[in-house]
Amino acid sequence: MEAETKTCCITGHRDIPAEKKEFVEEALRKEVAAAIEDGYTRFISGFAEGADLMFAAVVAEAKKENDGLFLEAAIPYAGRLKTKDKEFHRMLTACDGVKVISDHYVPSCYMNRNRYMVAQSQRVIAVYDGRDKGGTLFTLRDAHVQGREIRLIEI
Repeated sequence: MEAETKTCCITGHRDIPAEKKEFVEEALRKEVAAAIEDGYTRFISGFAEGADLMFAAVVAEAKKENDGLFLEAAIPYAGRLKTKDKEFHRMLTACDGVKVISDHYVPSCYMNRNRYMVAQSQRVIAVYDGRDKGGTLFTLRDAHVQGREIRLIEI
């Protein structure tokens, strides 16, 4: 990828309440469309359930209209690729690149995956419900410290 490629990633909760899923999906569509409009062409998803896979699906949809988009899966550890989750595998086939952060599971692999995504990105889209702990909050703080643009979808 060229140095001037603009990259956007997602952080968000796995457990999005059923009654909020439609809202989140619509908000993600708007944010991805805005990112494309702003010249973003590389999109990174951490491929967890919930916000990550919804984001990947929205980008995969956008890729049908725009073949200049690049969807990357950032996988925390190699064993995660063995999941039986059908949606995970369906979305993986839509990816242009896969980055596996760790050969095997270590307690820090999810945080390391999140750090990788933020380090690669200029914009971070966050699906966040205000909880005061967890990976989404950690990633938001990391993005803030690194001076990334944060687009918040509050649920």
